[in-house]
Parts: sequence; C-alpha cells; structure tokens
Amino acid sequence: MANLKEVRNRIASVNSTQQITKAMKMVSAAKLKRATNAIVQLRPYATKLKEMLANLSASLEEGSSPYLQEREPVRVLIVVVTSNRGLAGAFNANAIKATNLLISEKYAAQHRAGNVSIVAIGKKAQEYYEKRRFNVIGNNNEVYSDLNFTTVSKVTESIMQGFVNGDYDRVELVYNHFRNAAVQILTTEQLLPVPKTETKEQVKAASQVDYILEPSQEAIVEQLIPKNIKIQLYRAVLDSHASEHGARMTAMDKATDNAGELLRNLKLSYNQARQAAITTELTEIVSGAAALSNG
Repeated sequence: MANLKEVRNRIASVNSTQQITKAMKMVSAAKLKRATNAIVQLRPYATKLKEMLANLSASLEEGSSPYLQEREPVRVLIVVVTSNRGLAGAFNANAIKATNLLISEKYAAQHRAGNVSIVAIGKKAQEYYEKRRFNVIGNNNEVYSDLNFTTVSKVTESIMQGFVNGDYDRVELVYNHFRNAAVQILTTEQLLPVPKTETKEQVKAASQVDYILEPSQEAIVEQLIPKNIKIQLYRAVLDSHASEHGARMTAMDKATDNAGELLRNLKLSYNQARQAAITTELTEIVSGAAALSNG
C-alpha cells in the first residue's frame, strides 16, 4: 500500500506540472503574437535603413562620422541579448555560448589583456558574466519591463558615447534572430564602427544608386547614422524578445508532452502495483481461510 500511495502522489504531482506547463505555453503563445507583430513591423524599415546607409557609406570618407572610424580593436565591447527569465530551453545558454565562442576565436588576446567588456541586455547574461568577473557595464534588466524604442535607445546612446570617447574600438552584437516559434538563429554582427559596403557586388550596386541628398550629405549622415545604430540594436532586442517567447512556448509544449508520457507510465505502474496488492490480499484471505478450516 505504501508503494501505491507513493505512485499516487507522483501521479498527482506530474498532473499538476502538466497543467502548469500547458498554462505557460498558452501565455507564451499570446506574448509571442505581440512580440512577433512588433518585430515584423520594424524589420522592413530596419533592413531598408541599413541597406541605404551601406550604399551611402560607400561614398563617405572615414572622418565624415565618428561612428565610421575604423580603429585597431584593442578594447572590445560585446552586447549580449538574453532574457530575464528561464524555462526557455537552450535559448539563453546558446546566446552565452555564442558570445564565449566569439571571444575565444576573435578576441582572445583582448580578453587575456582584460580589454573585453560586456553590456548585457537580460538578467541571464548579466548574472553569468558578473559571476565570472567580466567587466559588465551597467544593468539593463529593466529594459523588458517597458520595451520600446526610447528605452533601448538609452542603452544605445551610452554605447555610442563610449565608442566616440575611445572606451571601445569595436562593438559586437550577439542575439537570437527570430525566424519562427521553433527556430531561432544565433546571430553575431558588428554594431560599431558601422560596417561599410565590402563585397564587389555590394560596391557595384552602391555605385549604381543615385541618391539626391537634401539638404546635404553631411546633414543626412549626421542624423542617419546614429538613428540607424539605434534602430539596429532595437531590432536585435525585438528579435530576441520574440525568440524568447517562441523558445519558451516550444519548451513548454515539449514539457507537456513529456509529462503526458510520464503520466501514462505512472498510471501503468499504479495499476500494476494495485493489481499486485489485490492479488496479495486475496492470497492472504485464501491462506487464512484454509488455515481456519484445517484448524
């Protein structure tokens, strides 16, 4: 009977867990819808702005904007976008692994010299790198409490000012690019200095674009480049935010399925234990009756 009670308690516990994971999946699905709408609306604008700036930058001199200035990457800042919460499968771990891989493969010398700094957007990255004694700048965990362009722009402005002041020679961005609820693509891209057109095809395309600049190239560059930097980081945060809810919804769906499978196994074990208990009781009753009749 003790075994039956133990199995019964486990069934109740797993059943409760299954109900929780179902509820969390539904909540994540609702949040995913809103997050997906936000990134889908911004993405075309961000992509076109980046493309236009890449074409325009092909004709710009390096000194035309402080954000175009190429320097030897002695001091590096890496912006890591994760979430504040877990229960999203490998979502946060993958972003952190990608960051560590970037450091070990591209900036190992800077890391050994103590010249790699971290800006974490999300509590998971913040805690991870603080525990490992990285130079973590600021605390941006509240970004997700009021996620909008203005909130993220404050983080971006601080990063831009640090680059202009020479605190960092290069700024890299690591985040999860949202494709759909089940697929998030780890992405690493250079934020500062603003990458220029590099491939021959891009250079050729840029040379064929004939922009009419009004009021002037200098005035446009002065406004367009900072705005583009802010938009690109905002896009990355929205991408990561949608990816988080997609990853959590998928994780909760798998957890619900696993709980269902575990429930089926536990119910089978319970029925087997119950049958064994009934058989034992019947055997004892028959043995007792036989003993009394023999007596």
